[in-house]
Amino acid sequence: MTDILPAAASAPARATAIQVRGLTARTRDRILVDGIDLDIPAGLVTALVGASGSGKTTTALALIGEQRPGVELKTDSVRMDGVRCGYVPQQPSSVLNPALRIGTVLGDIARAAQQQGDRASVPDALGRAGFPSDPGMLRRYPHQLSGGQQQRLVIAQALLTDPTCLILDEPTTGQDPLNRAAILDEILRLRGQGLTIVLVTHDLDAVREVAEHVIVMAEGQVINAGGTTILPALALSPVPRAGATKNNTTPAATRLELNAVTAGYRTTAVLEGMSLSIGTGECVALVGRSGCGKSTAARVAAGLHPPTAGRVLLDGVPVAGSVQRRTRDQVADIAYVFQDAKAAFDPYRSVWGQIVRGPTRLRGATDREAVAAARRALEQVGLDEQIAHQRPGALSGGEAQRAALARALATTPTVLICDEITTGLDAISQRHVLDVLTDLTRSQHLALLVISHDTDVVDSVADRVVDLHSCTTTADASRSSKRRKPR
Repeated sequence: MTDILPAAASAPARATAIQVRGLTARTRDRILVDGIDLDIPAGLVTALVGASGSGKTTTALALIGEQRPGVELKTDSVRMDGVRCGYVPQQPSSVLNPALRIGTVLGDIARAAQQQGDRASVPDALGRAGFPSDPGMLRRYPHQLSGGQQQRLVIAQALLTDPTCLILDEPTTGQDPLNRAAILDEILRLRGQGLTIVLVTHDLDAVREVAEHVIVMAEGQVINAGGTTILPALALSPVPRAGATKNNTTPAATRLELNAVTAGYRTTAVLEGMSLSIGTGECVALVGRSGCGKSTAARVAAGLHPPTAGRVLLDGVPVAGSVQRRTRDQVADIAYVFQDAKAAFDPYRSVWGQIVRGPTRLRGATDREAVAAARRALEQVGLDEQIAHQRPGALSGGEAQRAALARALATTPTVLICDEITTGLDAISQRHVLDVLTDLTRSQHLALLVISHDTDVVDSVADRVVDLHSCTTTADASRSSKRRKPR
C-alpha cells in the first residue's frame, strides 16, 4: 500500500471504518483490480461479491496491506478509523502450521493477545467458532482436521486477537448446515457488538441473511454498491443444467470399493467398518457433518491415508493402502481434487507445468500428448491457458479449484474424487463444472465420488447419496443409501 492516513477529522464518527481510493492490483500478465474506490461502513456487515476471478480476495487482502505472491498493489490513499483487522483466508492451510499441535498455536496467540490487554480465551474462541468442548481436539495437528474444521480453527485464531474489523473470505464454504448457521449467527453477534465485518463470498443466501451493505465486483472493477437489493439477478437465480439426466440403472460393474474400512488418527477412530461401492458411470455423493470422516474415507480410497483395517478394491482387485505401494496405473486411475486447491499445488512452479507433468509421469505420455491433454482439460473446466501459465499464488480461489480439476482430468482417471470443489466458484462456473463432471461420468463411464455440504450440488449430480451421520460410522454405506430418482 502506498499510503495509510488517519481518518479525516471532519468525517462523522465511525461512519466509515475503511476508505480506499484508486486501488490497483496487477501481475506481470494481467490487471486483477483496476483503480477501484471502496467505502466500508463501520459496525455493519459488508458483503464483497462477484464472479470467480473478479478481484474479491485481492481487494480483501489489500484492506490489510497484503497481497499474494507476484501481485503488485498501488493506491492513492487508504483511510482507517482506528481499525484493527483480523483476516480469515479462504484457504485455511495457508496460515496453519502443519508441525504444531492446535493447542500449542492457540495458546501462543492467546498469550500474545493477553500481553496487549485482550482477554479472549482459547475455549471461548473455539466455542464461538463452532467447536464442541473436546480437549482431545487441542492435541491434533491441522492435517487431522476436515476442511471445514480448519476453516473454523482459523476463525478462532482471529477471534483471539480481539479485532475491531474481521475480514472473512468464504467462511461458510465447506461447512455443513449446522456449522454454517453457527458461523452466520456469530457474524451477527459480532456485528451486534459493534465489530465491522467484511464478508467475501459466493454464498448469496448468506449475504441476504447477514449483510447490510453489498459491493459487487466484476473483472476487477466495482460495478455496484448498496443494499442487498442490488445483487445481480443472474447470480441469484439457479443456473439450469445442461440437460444431462440421472443414471437410474444399476452400474454394469463396480469400479471402486471400500470394504469394511477402519481409519483414524492415533487413538481416535474416524471410520469403523465402513463399506462403500461406486460403479462405472455412477456418481455417489458423500455427505455428513464437518469432521464425520468424509475426507478420510476419500483419502483412504486414494491411498493417501492407510486404513488400520479393511481394504480398497479397484475393478475388483485389492490395491495397497498407501499410494507409494500402488502401481503407476493404479495411482493414475484414482484422481483426487482437494478442497484446498492452492495447497495441493507446488507454489514455486507454474500451474501449467504441473498439469502437463501428470500425463507424462503417470501415463507415459509424450511431451506433445501431455500438452494436448492439458489444453483439453483446461478447456473442459473453462480456464484460460494464459492464467494456467502463472504460479498458483496468482490465481483466485475459484481459478485454483478449476485448475486442480484440470490437473486431475489430464491424467484420464477412471475414478475421480472431488472434495468440495465448487465452494470457490460463482453460480455460472459452478454449473459449468458440474455439467463437465456429469458428462464425464456418462460418456467416459467415470466413477465419481463427490463430497459436498451443498444440497443443490448433491441433487444436481448424484445418483446415490451416502450420509456419514456420525463420526464413527459403522453402517455399510453402499447398502444403507438409496438410489436417487431422475429429476
